[in-house]
Amino acid sequence: MITARRLLFGGFLFCLGLLLASLYLQHVMELEPCPLCILQRLLVMVTGIFFLLAALHNPASRGMKIYAGLIGLSALSGAAVSARHVWLQSLPADQVPSCGPGMGFIMENFPLVDAMSLILRGSGECAEVSWTFLSLSIPAWTLLAFWGMLGVVMLAVWRQSQPQ
Repeated sequence: MITARRLLFGGFLFCLGLLLASLYLQHVMELEPCPLCILQRLLVMVTGIFFLLAALHNPASRGMKIYAGLIGLSALSGAAVSARHVWLQSLPADQVPSCGPGMGFIMENFPLVDAMSLILRGSGECAEVSWTFLSLSIPAWTLLAFWGMLGVVMLAVWRQSQPQ
C-alpha cells in the first residue's frame, strides 16, 4: 500500500535525483548553469528538504497540511522561475536581454532584493538552449518536475485523509 509517508519520501528521492542530474549535466557534460538554473536548483533543494522533513515527521492531518503548504509554495515558486526561463528561451533573438553578470557577482555586490530582481529578470545566457531531450530544454523539464512535485504532495494529502 502506498502511504502518504512513502509518497513524501518518494518526493524527496525525486528531488535528490534531479539535483544529481543537474550535477551530472554541470560537471560531466560541462553545461554551466545560468542564474535562473541555479535558482531552480535551489528551489528543488528546498522542496526536497520539505519532502524529507514531512516524511520523517509523518504528521497528523493538520501538520500534513502545513508541510503540503510549504512544499506547494516552494514547488510553485520553482515552477514560476522555470516558466520564466522557458519564456526567455522562446524569445526571438532580437528580444533576448543582454548577458549580465554571474550569480556570484550579483549576490556579492547587490542587496538581496535587488539581486533577486536581477536574477529573475534573466539574461542572454538564460535564453540559450544548450541541451534538449525529446525537444524540451532543461528548464522545460524542470517545470514539468515541479508540477510533478505538486501532484505528489496533493496525492499524499489525499492518501492521508483516506481511512486506513
